[in-house]
Amino acid sequence: MTTITTRPIETAAHDRIYRTLRLQIMHGELAPGQALTLRGLAKQFDVSMTPVREALRRLIAEGALMLSSSGRVTTPELSNERIEELAALRALIEPELASRALPRAHLALIDRLGAINTANAEAVAKHDAVGYIRTNLEFHRTLYLRAQAPAMLAVIETVWLQLGPTMRALYGRIQRNEPPRHHRLILAALRAGDEPGLRLAVRTDVTQGLRHLAQ
Repeated sequence: MTTITTRPIETAAHDRIYRTLRLQIMHGELAPGQALTLRGLAKQFDVSMTPVREALRRLIAEGALMLSSSGRVTTPELSNERIEELAALRALIEPELASRALPRAHLALIDRLGAINTANAEAVAKHDAVGYIRTNLEFHRTLYLRAQAPAMLAVIETVWLQLGPTMRALYGRIQRNEPPRHHRLILAALRAGDEPGLRLAVRTDVTQGLRHLAQ
């Protein structure tokens, strides 16, 4: 007996919505505490509410969205304690990822990181907050992919997800006028094969901005 199902279509729609919202949250396109509704998202993506519900469920499980007791779905509004906790996670995991990537940091990778950093500087010059956050994370993710440590990378991406809206708020507060100087130190350490220097540059880079938020 043949069973007919629309499940593959629903799965494709759910995955598209999930990936789109995930990037929007991670890159700070949504403000802290911004509410999302099933009806609004279904209209935005021109789908039924079923794939939207599935996408939101995944994002809530990752900590990218919060679900209140009343059923309201919002982006995270982080307390100082939560920011400090996530900053500590970044300080622990990201230097380790960078260290593991170092033996595989060939010249082509370093050139690619330099190009991403140039794009990051251009976003700063244009006061493009979303572009700045996107290229900043792309810089780190491109390096960390060389670590070949998918479990650690998955953990740090959930941290980035939780911080995305808050990083947007931080950008607006400090009005950055130049790209992070520690990116240049990361590139110099990669070229020199300087593992302690690389760890220090990464740790400082990923935590310095978050300190502004916890003040």
